[in-house]
Amino acid sequence: MSLLIGAVTIGFILSLLALGVFLSFRIFAFPDITAEGSFTLGAAVTATLLVNGYGPLAATVAGFAAGMMAGSLTGTLHTRFGINGLLAGILVMTALYSVNLHIMGKSNIPLLSNATFATVAESMGLKALGEQVSILGWDVSARDASVFLFVAAAIVLVGAVLYVFFRTNLGTAMRATGDNDQMIRALGVNHGAMITIGLALSNGLIALAGALLAQYQGFADVQMGIGMVVWGLASVIIGEALVGTRQLGFAITGAVMGSILFRLLVAIALRWGLNPNDLKLITAVFVFLALILPGLLARLRPNKATRPAAEAGAAHA
Repeated sequence: MSLLIGAVTIGFILSLLALGVFLSFRIFAFPDITAEGSFTLGAAVTATLLVNGYGPLAATVAGFAAGMMAGSLTGTLHTRFGINGLLAGILVMTALYSVNLHIMGKSNIPLLSNATFATVAESMGLKALGEQVSILGWDVSARDASVFLFVAAAIVLVGAVLYVFFRTNLGTAMRATGDNDQMIRALGVNHGAMITIGLALSNGLIALAGALLAQYQGFADVQMGIGMVVWGLASVIIGEALVGTRQLGFAITGAVMGSILFRLLVAIALRWGLNPNDLKLITAVFVFLALILPGLLARLRPNKATRPAAEAGAAHA
């Protein structure tokens, strides 16, 4: 049970990454590779501040702000200097590797002896729940249960805020920018500013995921962002397959659900004896299946629909 709760907790944390990738890839149709650098940036800034005596809240907010700055830089390179969006993301991602090393001062920062959101949630859980919690007949430690509840509540709050934000005038303008940039220019909206704000918000969420994951795992590593774009895309695609629609509320919920399901699939694969060295390989396989499965299902549906009509026509003849 602890393994399941741990996998779902990490899935909730990485759903922030999925939401960030959803903003850039789905709403703006912008192939933003900055995510791999901004994910580590959020973890690096947060971990560095934590070991220097700052509180978990201040450190986490700083990590979120650092990610927004990285996204703003990518948007500026694209809109102000006319650099291709993919290349702009690659440039910022490459630069962030060195930036993260300078921020951390070394390749890995342990946080086991520092106060993090996980330790704060654990102390609150011990007071409220005791040492053990029974869930469906399984004994779960108060730390696992309290951290799970904290992360789940945080993700629900972030999802609700995103939903409300994208129904405001600014949010609607940002969504319209991704749908039809010529129309939004004709209405007098600054197209470049919308993209820059959107990428800032996207990378802020991705950096927030890195900040929370570093605190949950108890360390920040300069390599922890590798492959995170693929993870986010897989979560978004799986989520869309689950909810079956791209309406805003369902899309946000689907991204969270996809992240949790994807993490559970990885956890099951590891549980069944998968070599950890093959983790990126199995991740790529899952993404490949997530990409081709909707197309295969779409091809099968018309065949099922037209088969009765064909049989009826043959009988009539």
